Amino acid sequence: MTREATVGSLLDDATARIGATLGLETREARLEARVLAAFAWSVAPAWLIAHDTDLPAQVQITQFRRLLARRLVGEPIAYLTGVREFYGRSFQVSPDVLIPRPDTELLVERALARLPVDHTVEVLDLGTGSGCIAITLALERPLGRVTAVDRSAPALAIARHNGDILDVHVEFLISDWFSALAGRRFDLIVGNPPYIASADPHLRRGDIRFEPLSALTASPDGLADLRHLIAEAPDYLKPGGALLLEHGYDQENAVQHLMLAANFCRCQRWADLSGICRVSGGELSE
Repeated sequence: MTREATVGSLLDDATARIGATLGLETREARLEARVLAAFAWSVAPAWLIAHDTDLPAQVQITQFRRLLARRLVGEPIAYLTGVREFYGRSFQVSPDVLIPRPDTELLVERALARLPVDHTVEVLDLGTGSGCIAITLALERPLGRVTAVDRSAPALAIARHNGDILDVHVEFLISDWFSALAGRRFDLIVGNPPYIASADPHLRRGDIRFEPLSALTASPDGLADLRHLIAEAPDYLKPGGALLLEHGYDQENAVQHLMLAANFCRCQRWADLSGICRVSGGELSE
């Protein structure tokens, strides 16, 4: 006689399959299994623990297993649930936007360190995607005037939706980098542009396979968009304004050289908690 599936047995099976298929440790695989089940059944994660021996209805089992099957082929959890946390807040995401990553919180932290809390400054977020950077800066510095641009209309729709959900004012514009910003000047420009080399094998592995390629890669060496932004940014910065960019783990020297060539001064670089340099910046002479 076949034993009926309980909440606990379903999670145990999913944990084992996720771990074996995706190469995750048991703790991480268990967390993913719980996230999928909670989303499939519209319950809080704590409910799964309290109802470990419950027998889900067949329709619930089917819903859960469909999500699990998609995860097992590598589809990111964030795209399956439509949500990703960034800087302590939940952001809506879709395959039209890059999934916000903890690494990018370093860019936000460095930007906040430059932004005053007591008076208005003009801030520009280039290639905003989900809007997580621009919206976070606007929420953390309510007196700032934040503009966010993206060349993708579907991405900008996601960003606007996130702005509405989080009840913050950000000016969202369709723009291919600076193309719609003629005559505008900003105190701070931030960006997380595509920076992965087009032949990088990581593009064919894991979650990244499902993310928009245009938001990930730029030219054979990954520096094309970084070169463009650094060269053009001085025309859109106020005197004394600053540019902060996220970049690849091995690109800090190239980015520093590009900033110096574009006449940025007081150039700096910052490492994440793993000691990997992820953000570089410089100031425009006054």
